Amino acid sequence: MAAGSTIDALGQFELHPVLGQVGETLRFSQSPLFMIIAVVIVLAFLYLGMRPAAVVPGRLQAAAELSYDFIHDMAIDTMGPGGAAFFPFVFALFFFILAGNYLGLIPFSFTFTSHIIVTFSLALLVFAVAIAASLRRQGLKFFAHFMPEGAPLLMAPLIVPIEILSYLSRPVSLSIRLFANMMAGHVLFEVFAGFTIMLGGLGLVGHVLAVAPIAINVALTALELLVGVLQAYVFAILTCIYLREAVVDDHDDDTAHNPVSA
Repeated sequence: MAAGSTIDALGQFELHPVLGQVGETLRFSQSPLFMIIAVVIVLAFLYLGMRPAAVVPGRLQAAAELSYDFIHDMAIDTMGPGGAAFFPFVFALFFFILAGNYLGLIPFSFTFTSHIIVTFSLALLVFAVAIAASLRRQGLKFFAHFMPEGAPLLMAPLIVPIEILSYLSRPVSLSIRLFANMMAGHVLFEVFAGFTIMLGGLGLVGHVLAVAPIAINVALTALELLVGVLQAYVFAILTCIYLREAVVDDHDDDTAHNPVSA
């Protein structure tokens, strides 16, 4: 709420220095602060979960083992046996994004995945790793992906630019998908919370009517819990798909001839 009855739904995404004078000097905002918190939470979860190393795992160890197996199976199922090399990368991405999504649901916290610069940086990282791995494995054959096999050579001036544009759109679509979903959910939270406060100032009738936006925000919280893990999964599975061409030879899979369409 900005002033009076005005709802400032986008104010929650503004960056401000934290940690007092140190934050102002280093231009250290709440976004990198919560990134660090997310990394610490994930590392603590894995360390404390796997530390017992019990034959009959407890709840935390079982959760850590299940998380490991889930991402490992996803990488292998998507990329084949060669996907094991990229498993740590995909694992780190998934849990970093998941922790960021869920941290944002805590009151007075900050959702760094709702900033396009963060999601675009993650998408660019995936894009760069995919290109580097593809070039290392395939060499100059990598550029043959931009001219589908069997296409007439005369069509190359039209097909090649389209395929290149499609390939370059990967980090854009990957980043916007995550950013838009997280931002939209938190904007709705703010809007309905603003309605609750506005109705609460209308007396008894307003108090009764305020129950509706409160109920909607409760439902939105449940929805955001689902969206948070779903968006982390979508980002991870698309990362596996984009990395797949770096580990699958042309003779291993027919779709490897034109992975740009994935």
